[in-house]
Amino acid sequence: MMARVAIEAERAGDALRQSEDRLRLVIDTIPTMVWSLLPDGAVDFVNQRWLEYTGLSLEEALADSMRTVHPEDAPRVMEKWRTDMAVGEQCEYELRLRRADGEYRWVLVRTVPLRDEQGNIVKWYGTAVDIEDRKRALQEIHALKDRLQMENLALKEEVDQASMFEEIIGSSEALNRVLAHVTRVAPTDSTVLIKGETGTGKELVARAIHRLSRRSGRAFVLVNCAAIPPSLIASELFGHEKGAFTGATQRRLGRFELADGGTIFLDEVGELPAETQSALLRVLQEREFERVGGSQPISVDVRVLAATNRDLKAGVDAGSFRLDLFYRLNVFPLQVPPLRERVEDIPVLAEYFAQRYAAKARKNIRRIEKPTLELLQDYPWPGNVRELQNVIERAAILCDGDTLSVDESWLQHESLTGGAGSATLAASLADQEREMIESALAESRGRVSGPSGAAARLGIARSTLESKIRSLRIDKHRFKSP
Repeated sequence: MMARVAIEAERAGDALRQSEDRLRLVIDTIPTMVWSLLPDGAVDFVNQRWLEYTGLSLEEALADSMRTVHPEDAPRVMEKWRTDMAVGEQCEYELRLRRADGEYRWVLVRTVPLRDEQGNIVKWYGTAVDIEDRKRALQEIHALKDRLQMENLALKEEVDQASMFEEIIGSSEALNRVLAHVTRVAPTDSTVLIKGETGTGKELVARAIHRLSRRSGRAFVLVNCAAIPPSLIASELFGHEKGAFTGATQRRLGRFELADGGTIFLDEVGELPAETQSALLRVLQEREFERVGGSQPISVDVRVLAATNRDLKAGVDAGSFRLDLFYRLNVFPLQVPPLRERVEDIPVLAEYFAQRYAAKARKNIRRIEKPTLELLQDYPWPGNVRELQNVIERAAILCDGDTLSVDESWLQHESLTGGAGSATLAASLADQEREMIESALAESRGRVSGPSGAAARLGIARSTLESKIRSLRIDKHRFKSP
């Protein structure tokens, strides 16, 4: 009898050992790292997959399982593990683990507690899955998403901040000289510095260079350096990493990355702060940069066009602009002539603008009266083509018949030296424009767009009106009904 019991006990023991061996074989061969821990967190088992992945021996793994965790992740992981162990709940987190070949790879860790009938934790079981390839794929998707968002932003800005005229209008000798130089330099990759007074059409010249270049099929990215706060210009140009500064909640691509393969146009480049000038110099010299808060160099293939209405050489002498950057930008200088030097272009420009704004206002303007054309040609145009555009737009808004005329009081023959007369004219024109816009806003109860909005009442585009509201610092909200 006792012999039979002994035999049965031996058979039961063999079956249990075989069952344990099969379970161990399954645990060691599944494509997942598995381990177990004692209630106090001490590791008491790791499977073969863990040992193969980390390259550790069983003794090394049991002695110090954290030795393969990335040093930057270890404090965070230990803090979370202690918290989860104290609470006694299952946990999940990501960390970088050193593989046997020395490469750190991201893994997803999950740990769950095993409790006895009294609810006491008797064991912890954990798994780790390599998610490096998945994270890289997600990063590529996010990068593509960032690029698409930036391209959409650039396209929106290109529409909203479109050039003051769609084509270069005029046939004067002064303009033709510029266009001849544009034709020669466009096919090259040379950096071009476009100089000229405010309102002469420097952006239009930059766009013409891009359209005639081999990069015309890629992005044309415009950056108004004067419109961006100095503290943000570096991030705008070169992007930033997540956490680079307060408010940087995610990685952001800069304008140079968006323009890769295409052209970037730095308008008012003379307004760049000193530290950004250094970064721009590096891009021009080495064709690479680093995002704000980053340490990884990023290479780009971008053609740089720049524009300024300032005397950069005087800025160099004054110490506000780097001499080496000036020489890097001034490879091929282009001087855009002021409107007073291309008087013969004024009639055709006026006609072009008249037809443009007549179409927007749904008016049938057929001609410009002769005294008005003579008046326009006699005026020195301190604001250049942009000022002419504004005057014609105003005249089109007020025009009731088929003949456009300009009130002589809108134009004052004053010196271009910036004296009191010029300031008075500018203030007068701004006051008239403000009065018209505020009246339209009052009638539309603060509404800008829509059939009954202020833009429709004035016969101009919504984006144009919004721009004028911002430039004149009009508070449109005060016209809204309570």
